[in-house]
Amino acid sequence: MIRWVIVIFLALLLISWFTPLLQKLGFGRLPGDLRFRAFGREWFLPVTTTLLLSMAASLIAKLV
Repeated sequence: MIRWVIVIFLALLLISWFTPLLQKLGFGRLPGDLRFRAFGREWFLPVTTTLLLSMAASLIAKLV
């Protein structure tokens, strides 16, 4: 179980490092990404960005 905690921690760390780079490339502002205000907060659901990054990761995994 500790192995999964470490993997999740490292994944979140990498995501936080690469978020500014991905935003410069246009990820997070794609047509399927949802931004809305509810309960006094702004919510963001990156549906299209998640799908594109998932497809890219699976393509890289198949090539490796």
